[in-house]
Amino acid sequence: MKLVTYNIQFGRGRDEVVDLDRIAREVSGADIITLQEVDRHFSRSGDVDQVTEFMARFAQYHAEYGPGVNLPADRVADNGRVEHRRRQFGNLTLSRYPIRYVRHHLLPKYASTGPISIQRSALECVIDTPLGLLRVINTHLTHLSGATRLPQIEHLKRIHRDAVLEGEPICGTMDGTYWTLDDPLPGPPTPTLMAGDFNLEPGSPEYEALVGPYSEYGGRITNPALFADAWVAAGHGEHEGVTADLHGRPVRLDYVFLSPDLVPRIARCRIDNDATGSDHQPVWLEFSV
Repeated sequence: MKLVTYNIQFGRGRDEVVDLDRIAREVSGADIITLQEVDRHFSRSGDVDQVTEFMARFAQYHAEYGPGVNLPADRVADNGRVEHRRRQFGNLTLSRYPIRYVRHHLLPKYASTGPISIQRSALECVIDTPLGLLRVINTHLTHLSGATRLPQIEHLKRIHRDAVLEGEPICGTMDGTYWTLDDPLPGPPTPTLMAGDFNLEPGSPEYEALVGPYSEYGGRITNPALFADAWVAAGHGEHEGVTADLHGRPVRLDYVFLSPDLVPRIARCRIDNDATGSDHQPVWLEFSV
C-alpha cells in the first residue's frame, strides 16, 4: 500500500506555471494521496475549483476536502441569480479505499499585524485499508514560527489522544431516533498517521513534541501515545533528506508521522527529488500488507 503527501503550492511549480496535470502525474500510483495548499477560486490559480479538477483526474478515488481558509466568492449573473461559490485553501485527501467518516479540525491561530497569518487545519479521514481501519490526518502547520506551531502540535496530539473519548461523528444508541444509519460507523481506530507540511525541522522543539526527546542510550524515546517519523523508521537519518528550501537553505519540512503500531509495516520511505510541480517535494511511504 502506497501513500504520498505533497504540498502542491496550488499547482505552481518552480517554473511559475500552474499545472494540475503535472501534479496528478507526480502522485499517480499512490493508494492514498494527501495534498496541501489546494485552491478553490483564487485568481492566482486561474479562479478554478482545484478540488473538482483533482476529483475528475482521480475519478476512481474517494475524496474529501478540508479548507482552512474559507471565504465567500459568490458571483451575480446578469439575471440577478447568485452563483454560490467559496474561495478556499486547504487539504485534499484522495483514497482508493472507502472513507468511512471524516472530521475537520481547525488548528489554533495566532493573529499578526506583521507577517501574514493563515488559518490552518487538519483533515481526519478514517479509511478502510488493506492494513485495516486507519486514521489519516492530512495537515499543514503555520509557517510563522516554532512558538506559533507548538500550540497546533499540542492540538494535534490532543486530537490523537482523545479520539476514543470523543468517538465517531455519531455514536451511542440510535434505536428509536431519526439518526439510524444505513452503514454503522466504526469506532476510531488506534493506527494513525499524520501526513503533510509541518513547516518544522528535525531536532526542533516542535519535532521533539511529536516524536519524543533524544537519548544517548538508543535514539528517540518514542512514547506509545506519540508518533514515529516514518522517514527515520525506514532507515534514514533525521537530518537527511530535503523536501523544500527555507530562505535558500535546503530543509526537510514534509513528513509522515505515524503511531508506533504501524512502524513494523513500513516497507520503504522516499522523497521524490525529480518532481517539479511545486516548491516542495512529495514524500512517499510504502507499507507491507
